[in-house]
Formats: sequence, C-alpha cells, structure tokens
Amino acid sequence: MTTTDVNLNHSQTLRAFRTVRRFLAAYLGLSVITLAAIVALADHPSIVNTAVWIRGTAVAVSAAITLVLAVRAARGSYGAFRRLRIISAVMLVVIVAIIVTPGTFPLWMKIEQGLCGIALLGVAAVVNGRHLRTLFAASGAELRAERS
Repeated sequence: MTTTDVNLNHSQTLRAFRTVRRFLAAYLGLSVITLAAIVALADHPSIVNTAVWIRGTAVAVSAAITLVLAVRAARGSYGAFRRLRIISAVMLVVIVAIIVTPGTFPLWMKIEQGLCGIALLGVAAVVNGRHLRTLFAASGAELRAERS
C-alpha cells in the first residue's frame, strides 16, 4: 500500500524525508568508519572484544537497512515507514542500554554509539512527527482494512 504522489511531493514531506536520509547517511557513515576501525584494531583485545565485533557489524547492517527503508518510505511504502519507525525507536533503546551497561563495551564504542543515537533520535523525531504520521495514517488504515 502506498500514499498518493500528491502527498509525497508536498514540500513538507520532501523536506522531512531529506532530513531523515541525511541523519541515516550520517548513521551509516559513522557505522562503516567504526567497522573499519574494528578491523584495523582487531589485534588489540583491550580495544576490540567480541561484543564490539558483534555490535559494530549489527549497527552497520541496521544502518544500511534503515536507509533502504527511508528511501522506500519516501516513495510511499507504508510498510517501510512503519518498520523505520519501529527500528529507529528500538535501536535508540538498545543504544541507551549499551551506554549505561558497565564493562561490556569500551569507552570509544559507547561514544560512537552515543553519536549514532543522536542521529537516530533525529530520525525518530521526524518519522514520529505529525506530518509523516498523518500522511501514512490513511495507508495504514487501508492496509488494516484489507487484512480484516
């Protein structure tokens, strides 16, 4: 189910998705740089442990997925919009947990996660804002009605 082209071409909609894509591009860029640093520092277990490998890889993959979802949502996909809202919120909660949990992750990774969190906070604020929620509300209602 997609929204109408008229609504997708509204200046406020275009601006909102441009902002979301910029935040997600920053998130992806930071994630890729972090993954490269993890590879480069792999021989230093005090800096790069198993948790860092797993988290760094997961963040890079989730950043790529959220960017794809944003592009699809900007084209009118209600499902992509819904997933983008959910993933951005869940990732924020996970980031907060990583930052406050002592011991598992080194300080540099917690700082990187904080920066990722700032980008995702921007995404969550825009996709949960009134304009985009209203734009996609009709598509969601139609989709739910089709499933009933």
